[in-house]
Amino acid sequence: MLTEERYSIILNKVKSRETVKIQDLIEATGASESTIRRDLTELEKKKFIKRIHGGARLMERMTDEPSMDEKSAKNLHQKKEIARLAASFIEKGDCIFLDAGTTTRQLVEFLSEDDLIVVTNGLMHVEALMQKGIRTYLTGGVIKPKTNALIGRGAIDSLRAYRFDKAFMGTNGVHYESGYTTPDPEEAQVKAEAMSLSREVYVLADAEKIGEIAFARFGELQDATLITEEFEENASFYLKQTTVKEVRS
Repeated sequence: MLTEERYSIILNKVKSRETVKIQDLIEATGASESTIRRDLTELEKKKFIKRIHGGARLMERMTDEPSMDEKSAKNLHQKKEIARLAASFIEKGDCIFLDAGTTTRQLVEFLSEDDLIVVTNGLMHVEALMQKGIRTYLTGGVIKPKTNALIGRGAIDSLRAYRFDKAFMGTNGVHYESGYTTPDPEEAQVKAEAMSLSREVYVLADAEKIGEIAFARFGELQDATLITEEFEENASFYLKQTTVKEVRS
C-alpha cells in the first residue's frame, strides 16, 4: 500500500472516531507498527492529527474550547495526581491565585486552611473552597459560561489589588516554541496578569496538552514551572526552557 493511501485511511479513521488506536490502524492498513508510528509522526508534523499514548486523535482548531462538562470527565485521574503534586508546593500562610479550570479545580481537594488565602476567577472553585473554610476572594469580571471563568477588564482591574506568593494556572496548550496558550484572548489576558503578580508560577497540564497550540498565548515556557505527567516526545526542548515537575506513575 502506498504511503498516501495509508494516510487517507488513517485520517478517515480518526475523523470518524475522533480517537483511534495504533492496533486498529495496523489492522486497517496491513502495515507494521513501526510504519504506522512513522505515519502518525508525519501526519502530526502536518498538523492533521495529534499523537496520544497508543494512538492518535483529531487535531483541534486553535479556537476550539471544550465545555466544562467535557473537560471534567477527561483524564480525571491524571488531573488529580497533577493537582496533588501541585499542592505539595503550597506552604502555610501562602496567598495564592487559583486559575479557572478543571485541573486547578482538583487542586482545591488537596488544600487545607493553614492560614491560606485564595484569589480565584473560577466560579466552580468557590463552593468547595468555602466548604473547606479557606479564606477566598473572587475576582470581578464577566462570566464566560463555557469555562465558568471570570474574564475581561473587571477581572484584570480587581487582580491588580493583590500580590501572590504562588499562582496555579490551567492551560489548553503547552508548546516548546509557542509557550502556554488558550483559545480565548480575554482569558489569556487575565492569566498573564495573574502570573505577573505572583512570585512563583505553576502551570498544571496533563500530557494531552503537551505539544498543543491554542489561539492566544499568555506566557512563555520559562515564565512558569510546568507540572505534568511523564512524557517523552520533545522532552529535551521543554527541559531546556523551564523546570518540569512530573507525576510519577
